[in-house]
Amino acid sequence: QAQLVESGGGLVQAGDSLTLSCAASGRTFSGNMPGWFRQAPGKEREFVAVISWRDGSTDYLDSVKGRFTISRDNAKNTVYLQMNSLKPEDTAVYYCAADLKYIGRWYSKGPWGQGTQVTVSS
Repeated sequence: QAQLVESGGGLVQAGDSLTLSCAASGRTFSGNMPGWFRQAPGKEREFVAVISWRDGSTDYLDSVKGRFTISRDNAKNTVYLQMNSLKPEDTAVYYCAADLKYIGRWYSKGPWGQGTQVTVSS
């Protein structure tokens, strides 16, 4: 069964950086559009970033553009989310999704990883 394993979360201060990783086992990202979502306490899960495994094209949530960068390593079957200039409002559990679709907005039916907590203190 396909599994996604996220890592790299933690507690940082505002302005710091973190890099999240999402490794796939039992499946590959090939041909898909993997990405990241996040969910803050009391809020709905929201799209953060997506990347085309085929050509590397990307899309981002407006509030993270210029600060976050999504990338992929085909050989390692891993997706990364480099997060710079972190803000307290970036605090959330970050989830990796294996394949995103776009119908008016980005969404995913899964599979999902277990999530990794990112906490940004002011």
